[in-house]
Amino acid sequence: MKRIITLTMNPAIDVAYETDRVFHTRKMRTQQEHYDPGGGGINVARVIARLGGTARAYYLSGGATGCALDGLLDKHALVRFRIPIEGDTRISTSLHEKETGKEYRVVPRGPEVKAEEWQAALHHLDGPQADYLVASGSLPPGLPEDFYCRVCELGQRHGMRIVLDSSGDALRAAVRGGGLYLIKPSIGELRQLTGKALTEESEIAAAAREIVDSGKAEHVAVTMGHDGALLASRSGTWRLPAIPVEAKSAVGAGDSFLAAMVFALGCEQDPVEAFRLGIAAGTAAVLTPGTDLCQRADIERLLKLVPKPGDPQFM
Repeated sequence: MKRIITLTMNPAIDVAYETDRVFHTRKMRTQQEHYDPGGGGINVARVIARLGGTARAYYLSGGATGCALDGLLDKHALVRFRIPIEGDTRISTSLHEKETGKEYRVVPRGPEVKAEEWQAALHHLDGPQADYLVASGSLPPGLPEDFYCRVCELGQRHGMRIVLDSSGDALRAAVRGGGLYLIKPSIGELRQLTGKALTEESEIAAAAREIVDSGKAEHVAVTMGHDGALLASRSGTWRLPAIPVEAKSAVGAGDSFLAAMVFALGCEQDPVEAFRLGIAAGTAAVLTPGTDLCQRADIERLLKLVPKPGDPQFM
């Protein structure tokens, strides 16, 4: 398998609770408390490990909550590299209301990161240490919007393929800079990136193809929730429908999709097969409650339901 590293500039301790009903003001007694290490790149590394691979996770960590995050990562037996910061690692909360089935999510912006701290992250990545570098997640306050451009330039110098999953100005700046191997915007993030409504499938495909044809990224995988996903590459464009399941939580679905794609690509599978595995993993993630991610057994079971090239549903 190819070597993979992940970068998480705004990690979190993901906390999940269940309660019978949500009220304002009154105390809400919870059940099923669950704590996980979270943030885009960390989630990607966790899923790759569950699939039988290894990814070294680089991440920022600070304060008492940072120590707790370190402990959670060790509990999950991840290969990790901690980049210390002064600020406190954030805590994200997911609350599931059993009476209605609704999920409430509270996601802080994250700590203020000093220039010398984010520059240290670039320094630690500056070397020929991987075949794939997955930069995933939001940027915390204090980082320049072109931070992922700098990551891409650094990775390219050392022959790494850069995979990016972000949003807003950080994604826009990175795409403008180009040189990306794979990006995975959600449909909402693609609309924000292009400034277009993208209501028709043909419009979504055209927007993704434009990024590929312009040389900004070799592959664009667009996740569209219950409408499935679309992959645009130099060799063509494909769409796969969503697998119908009863969703328990949407937390980590996009990270699971991306992790499975990178795992498959790292195993030298072609992009279409990686795309199929991504669909299975993203679907498997919504079967797990709270902040847990996809399970390998679910991925393998669901992969059998994903259309193959030549099937009528494979478009």
